[in-house]
Amino acid sequence: MKLGMIVLAVVLGLGTAEAHGTQAPFGAADGKPVTLVTLTNKSGAQAQIMSYGATLIALKMPDREGKLANVVLGYDSLAPYLVHVPYYGASIGRFANRIAGGHFTLDGRTYTLPLNSPPNTLHGGTGFDKKLWRTRTFEDAEGSGVHFFYLSADGEEGFPGKLAVRITYRLGNDNTLSIAYRATTDKPTVVNLTNHSYFNLSGDPAKPVGGNILEVAAEAYTPFDAVNIPTGLIEPVAGTRYDFRVPHAIGSEIVTEAGKSRLKGGYDNNWVLNKPAGVFAKAAVLSDPESGRVLEVRSTEPGVQIFTGSFANAGMNGVAMETQHFPDSPNRPAFPSTVLRPGQVFKSMTVFAFGTQK
Repeated sequence: MKLGMIVLAVVLGLGTAEAHGTQAPFGAADGKPVTLVTLTNKSGAQAQIMSYGATLIALKMPDREGKLANVVLGYDSLAPYLVHVPYYGASIGRFANRIAGGHFTLDGRTYTLPLNSPPNTLHGGTGFDKKLWRTRTFEDAEGSGVHFFYLSADGEEGFPGKLAVRITYRLGNDNTLSIAYRATTDKPTVVNLTNHSYFNLSGDPAKPVGGNILEVAAEAYTPFDAVNIPTGLIEPVAGTRYDFRVPHAIGSEIVTEAGKSRLKGGYDNNWVLNKPAGVFAKAAVLSDPESGRVLEVRSTEPGVQIFTGSFANAGMNGVAMETQHFPDSPNRPAFPSTVLRPGQVFKSMTVFAFGTQK
């Protein structure tokens, strides 16, 4: 396994300003200051990321008329992030998604994790989204960005090994926003990192996403049991509600109540992409016919978890497309491995490419 990168590519008009990054205070967590980094490129596209959870809190993208609006769900202050748990824009680790029963065995030893989503462990327990990261901004010929650093102690949330993590966000002058993950360990461990942004391409968080058109580049998915753990099977999407090979409205599973969207049964499942792990290719495309915004997701990850806020977070008007390894991979030897050993580097890349259509 190696370093992870998420890229959000934005098609915007040309501008004349120089790309730059700024830092400002954004409150305090556990008595320690939180920093808000604002990245702006030559076109005026803007991303805001805070050091608490290395979290993307805003991303301004143009509609078909060129009007910029925030297309990710988030808050404009720190306080809600300290108490609310929808993982808005957060960096997820040590292990994204679920681990069955809160335990796994590696090299003959069983490790026990907190059951923060009984009866399973979700997103690493009290994970990276609740940690304060060190920051360092930078500028170069390609744009501006920020490095976030966190050292996860051996045994943190039950995971073995001291894990050194670096996450780099970059807003490029070519209108790309990248999030790059780098992780190394001093003991054998498991790692699965992703970003948990919820996209609302309308730019209005009050608008339901049922009219969004979704395409997923997957011939198969991993069926799950009553507690959202994969059965271990990989089955064709053909003939199921998971078949998005031909683009169609995600709202076929959405009902609207009092201006909010929720799902009948919902989407919170892993699609098996049409490629092996490590190969960079298209994963999904989401579009909003009303605003004209289009988002194409490309990744080196083998799967994409699409979540529409249908369970504890019912009513959220957003779609999360979490490129990652499969849920419960440490307990499923047939799934692509998430094991990281000393001397190796965790690595993946995902691109979210924004454009517009008439």
